[in-house]
Parts: sequence; C-alpha cells; structure tokens
Amino acid sequence: MSNQPGSATAAEPDQPVQGAPAGTDEPGDAAGPASAVEPAPTAEGTTPARAPGAVVLALLAVAWLAAMLWSTRAVITSAEAGITAISLSAFALPGVISAALVAGAAVALAATNLLARRGAERVTLRFAVAVGTGVLVGLAAAVAINLTYFDNTTTNVIAGTTAAAAIIGGAVAGVGNARVAGAIIAAALGALVFVVAFSRARDPLFDLFGAGDTQESMVGAAKWVSRSESLLAGLLAGLLAFGYLTWARRRDQASPAPRWPGYLLAGAGPGLLLLLAEIIIRVGGRSLLDLAGALSEADAVAQTSLGTSRIDNGIWVLFVGALTALIAFGRTLGPTPGDDATGTAADDGATAGAAADR
Repeated sequence: MSNQPGSATAAEPDQPVQGAPAGTDEPGDAAGPASAVEPAPTAEGTTPARAPGAVVLALLAVAWLAAMLWSTRAVITSAEAGITAISLSAFALPGVISAALVAGAAVALAATNLLARRGAERVTLRFAVAVGTGVLVGLAAAVAINLTYFDNTTTNVIAGTTAAAAIIGGAVAGVGNARVAGAIIAAALGALVFVVAFSRARDPLFDLFGAGDTQESMVGAAKWVSRSESLLAGLLAGLLAFGYLTWARRRDQASPAPRWPGYLLAGAGPGLLLLLAEIIIRVGGRSLLDLAGALSEADAVAQTSLGTSRIDNGIWVLFVGALTALIAFGRTLGPTPGDDATGTAADDGATAGAAADR
C-alpha cells in the first residue's frame, strides 16, 4: 500500500530499506536477520572481579596466627601447671580466635581467587571451596596446638575453638564480593596488629589519663585508654579498607568498581569480625572461661570485664571504621557528566533568557 499524503510516512519510499533482507521490513546485515545476531553475554557469564594480593594476605594472616599460637604456648608453658595456666589460657584465647578467624578467611580468599582464574566461578562451588579451605586451616591449627601444648582439657578447648573459628572465617570469605572480602581481611589484620602494638603505649596513657592510687582513678583511666585504642583501631581499619579498594580498582579498571555500600561494609567488616570472634569465644570457649572465672572472685570480675571490653571494642571499630571508609570514599566523588551537562544547559538557558529580556 502506498503512503498517503500528509501521513507520518509520506516521505518514505515504498521499496524495502537498502541493506534489509528480502521479505523483511527491518534493517539487518547481509548475513541474516537481526534475530540471528549473537546476544550480548549475560551477567552470569561474566568473570567477576578478583581480590588482588590475596596470596600475600593469606601468608601474612597465617604468619600472624602462628605468632599468636607461639606466644600463647610460651605464656602457658612458662607458668606453673594448674590454676595459673588456666587463667592465662583464658586471657590468651581471644587473640588466638581472632587470628584464626582472619587466617581462615584469608586462605579461603586466595583459594577462591585461584578458582576464578581457572574460569570456575559458580557461587556454590566458590562457597564449598572456601569452607573446605577453612577446614584445612582449622585442622592444621588444631593439630599444631595438640602437638605443642600440654595435653589436657584446656588444650582441647583451645584447639577445637580455633578450628571452628578458621572454618567460619572460610565461610565468610566465600560469600559476597571478593574485593570487599579482601579489604575486610586487610583491615582486620591491620587492626589486630595495631592492638598488640598499642599495648606498649598503655602504661604512659594510664598516667596521661590521670591514673592514681585510688581504684576509681584507675578504672576511669582504663576506660579512656580502651576507648582511645578502639578509636584508633577503627580509624586504621577504615583507612586500610578504603586504601585496599582504591588500589584494587586501579589495578583492574575493567571490572566494575564497588559502590558506596561496598566501602561501608569493608570499613565495618573488621568490627563485625571482632564481634563474631566474641560469639565464637563465648560458645566454643565457654567451658574454659567458666573454669577461669571459678578460680576466684577477682578472676570472675576480670573475665566479665574483659568480655564487656571486647564487645565495646568491636562496636567502636565497626562504627568508626565504617564512617571513616565512607567519608574517605565520599571525598573522591565529583560531579557526574550528566550533572555538568544539565548545569551547562541551565546556564545557557538563563543567559538566553536574560538576553531576550533586554
């Protein structure tokens, strides 16, 4: 049918469009219709971003776990068997569990990175490999504890809880974005090292915060020292998380960069791991903590106070780290090209309107 005058298609010819296959009204290439063109790859077929430096993080985390196990063994074996060894084991348990949690996550991240390099990136397979790697790390740590520590109930509690922490850490690394997991591991490892290094500055800080001969002044100074430690650890964790994600984005610019929720989670991740470690301690190490608290009234008060302090520290690191990483990410943002174009068009329109009024 011919196009009628005055219609929207009046200027169009009656013959098919040049280059379109015979019998079709739609343009296409010479090879066939548009439906034969290969569709674009879906998100399921794309290769997700990997965490750079995962092997280095795994080596550092394993070395930190070995250092914590060695120092704990040195403290326990130097004490007299019995009451003192039980008390010292309870005091050293949080450091070992935190290190095992981070080590399990770091080694699992390195294993899933290797899996992604070989093209196998199914979510179920990635999670299974991460959990399996955490199991291997936990078994290795438990065997090392049983071979080098005293063979008693306390040693078995430490070994079992350490193995559970490593398995849970592997499961955590197998969920979510690999880059964000790498940032959390790097920030958590940095925060753990900082806490141990900060212990050397506690005595001068006690004097700075007014610790005197009274018990009230000692308690007040201890609170300020603990808050200072948590605040600085949170700042360091947030900066390390932001720095890792920024470095990962520059190394692989082809992969999509994490948006602000990724930076928020990476900054809060170390605090979440500390709180998770506290749950593992209170569940897996309950028998050891109860045994240490039953030694005397002073030991019971000390265990309760330390548990509360660890929870407060985890919460401080969580919120300060998240806020620091989010603020650091916000300072890198600038106006989008669409905003610039809109602003330029608005300015041009205002200038034209002013000229017309004249």
